[in-house]
Order: sequence, then C-alpha cells, then structure tokens
Amino acid sequence: MASPPSKSSFPVTPENISQKVLKCEYAVRGEIVILAQKLQEELTAKPGTHPFDEILYCNIGNPQSLGQQPITFFREVLAFCDHPAIVDRSETQGLFSKDSIERAQKILGQIPGRATGAYSHSQGIKGLRDTIAAGIEARDGFPADPNDIFLTDGASPAVHMMMQLLIRSENDGIFCPIPQYPLYSASIALHGGTLVPYYLDEATGWGLEISELKKQLEAAKSKGISVRALVVINPGNPTGQVLSEENQRKIVEFCKEEGLVLLADEVYQENVYVPEKKFHSFKKVARSMGYGEKDISLLSFQSVSKGYYGECGKRGGYMEVTGFAGDVREQIYKVASVNLCSNISGQILASLVMNPPKVGDDSYDSYCAERDGILSSLARRAKTLEEAFNKLDGVTCNKAEGAMYLFPRIELPQKAIKAAEAAKKAPDAFYCQCLLNATGIVFVPGSGFGQVSGTWHFRCTILPQEDKIPAIVNRLTEFHQKFMEEFHD
Repeated sequence: MASPPSKSSFPVTPENISQKVLKCEYAVRGEIVILAQKLQEELTAKPGTHPFDEILYCNIGNPQSLGQQPITFFREVLAFCDHPAIVDRSETQGLFSKDSIERAQKILGQIPGRATGAYSHSQGIKGLRDTIAAGIEARDGFPADPNDIFLTDGASPAVHMMMQLLIRSENDGIFCPIPQYPLYSASIALHGGTLVPYYLDEATGWGLEISELKKQLEAAKSKGISVRALVVINPGNPTGQVLSEENQRKIVEFCKEEGLVLLADEVYQENVYVPEKKFHSFKKVARSMGYGEKDISLLSFQSVSKGYYGECGKRGGYMEVTGFAGDVREQIYKVASVNLCSNISGQILASLVMNPPKVGDDSYDSYCAERDGILSSLARRAKTLEEAFNKLDGVTCNKAEGAMYLFPRIELPQKAIKAAEAAKKAPDAFYCQCLLNATGIVFVPGSGFGQVSGTWHFRCTILPQEDKIPAIVNRLTEFHQKFMEEFHD
C-alpha cells in the first residue's frame, strides 16, 4: 500500500494560500467548539468517560438545535409550498389551518412555475419582496420599496456582499463595535480591509458614545485609513444591550456628517426583554429626523435565524438598501447575480416573518401563543443566568436587555493568567476550556469578540431549554468555586 504523500508534496499549503483566509477567524465555531464536538463523540462511543453525561452548548445562536420548536404556521406554509399536491388530499383539511393553505396558494402564485426548486430573480421573488416591504412600512410608519430589498441566505451573505462593495484595499476601514460579532472581523479580513474598532462602554451597560467614534475616526485617519462604513448591532451581539432612540439619532447624525454608510445589523429586533426599551430600526429613526435617500446611505440586515422563529438552517434573510445612486445599485445587483439567487424556502420564511398571521386569521391565536411563549421563556432564562453570573466570585454581568446572549466579565487571579500563558492560551479561553472539560458547558471566550485590553469575558447564549438552565447554573457555580480556589493568588 502506498504511503500518504508528505505534507510538502501537496500543491496547496498554508504558506501559499490567501493570507486573507489565514487572517480570518470565527470564534463561535473555534477551538472550544471543536473540543466540545470531540468530547461529544467520546461520550457517545464510551458513556461515563467524563464527569458529565451531555454537552451543554451555550456557544451559538442556534435555537432549534437546543430544542426550540418552529412556529407551526410558518412550517405549514412551507410544507404546502414544497409539496402543493397535499392540498388536494382529504385529510389535509383537518391537519392544517385554513389561512396557511391560503397563504401558501398565494405564495405559489408568485413563484415562477409554482416551483420552490426553481431559481428566482437574483434579488428574490418579487411578490415576497412586496410583502416584506409592506411589513417594513407597517413596522416603521415610513414607505419601503420592494426594489430596495435583496433576499439572501441569512444575513451573513448580505454583510459579505457589502464588504465586497466597500473595501478596495487595506487602506479602507470599517467601524465595528468592540466587543463584536466575529462575522464582521472575519468578512473584513477576507475582503482585505481594516477593522477600525470603537469600544462599547461596559460601565454604562455597553453604551455607544459618539466621543469614542470621533476619537477612533481621527486615529484611523492619522494612519491613512479611509473609514467607509459604521457597523451597529442593535440589539447587541454579544453584549445584549438595546440602544435608546436618542442614541440612535446621534449615530445617524454622525454618519451623515462624516459621510459613512450605516450598516445596521437588526437581526435581533424581536428579542427585547425589558419593558423600558423598544426596538427602533435605524431607517425609521433617520426618516423621523427628516433624512431621506439623498441624505444618508443606510442598510438594514434581517434574518429568519433569530427572533422567536430561530430558523437558522433554512438560511433566510434580507438587506434593505437605501441611499445609493442607481449606478452603484447596479453593481450591488451584479454581485447578487453572481450567486444566482438565495434559496426559496428562506425567501418564503423571510416574507412570513415580516407578515405573520393577523387578528381574525385562523392561526392567529396559536401563533401568538407560540411566539409569546418563546419570547417570555427567553426573558426568564436571560434573567436567571444574569443573576447566576452576578453571584459568582469575580464575575459581573450587565442586564440582558435583548438579543440571545450574556457577556459577563471575569476577574481572573494572576495564578490563572500565568497558567493560561504557560498553556499558550488567552486567560478567558483557558477558563472556558477548563469549564468545558469539567462540566460539558460550552462558552465562547471574550477574546474571540474583542474586548478592552486587560479585561476578560465569555459569551453565553440564553438558548438551552428552560429545564436545562438549573443544571447549567449548578455545574457552573460548582466549577467556578473550585477554579477560583485552585488558582487563588
């Protein structure tokens, strides 16, 4: 039998692939998660080999993988669209709601060939974009144009598309919050740009200060970097804050004054858990200030993966593109066309998310019960975890206002920091790895999201089902006490 070729005989090596790929990192599926998957395999093959019987994944916003059920109305519509023949079966009438059948028939009438297996227009099916635009208009109280909507496979491809458009070289910068969702640092690296950080203020509940933006803008300019756009994640990931409308107004004014494209990541718009805060889209805020298409370039990203729907695997989403000249919009369309179109199931779901059942529809009561049940449970889980973190020695956690995450700060003993250095790991990564090996709980180190130098954090999702939360709290509390005793200075 021939021996496998040596590493040097492969034509592609880490030394000759794109340096942009090598520079790119994505922490939420990084080293800790790879270790968790290995431990999962070991538990499956040999139960009892670890001091825990299951892996508790708190690392990624993937609700249905952790037991969240899909919205019945949405899935009924999808089922009919994918297999229209079931409408004619007698048993169907008793199994499916009347309005789901009617909605599916309407959607099928908008799809060329009435086939979800066919390509669509590169921006997405026109009738579905009409529905989404109407939903945006109903939400914001300002007009929305279906021609501004680009349907995408989740929000991530839309972000990549805009980075492709805006970044010409490493001299082009994109403002990103720190901490940030690693999609942004990864996409900026892949497209050869420079991430220009602005630091959220943990002491004020992860506030966004305009003075910080101005300071970082001047610092970037002094290095010859042309800042093209400002990324704002609202509600925040990984930090969970919800911006006030007044803060949003100041951000809009800053972007207008500096000529920056405002990239508004609004995928958690349904996930607001505190009564004193409400979600306002940046487009609504800009229009309420009297700013129109010619005043500010603004993009909003939305996804079917978050909210109360959690349809991550269906890969649906859209971006609303406003404030761009026609010749630039042609280039955006060209980039979209390269990928032909987004998947049709995701397109349908995006239209359903923006136009769910209304009062009087057969499914309205059951839909509201499912939606409200999921969101109220998420709020309880967030509160329980927040309180648990704040009881741990050396851990502080800001209030969970929205999104699906908590981002506690941990003060680690010097002995633990030195042990991390000896293991060639960031201190928070060392803590998360020790936690995983001892308890099976998967957190993501704060160093994967960016943080103020000398501080350490970890990100925890609130997505494990409610009956799993006590086990997470108990395992974490016991581990943390032992960890702090072991590494006590």
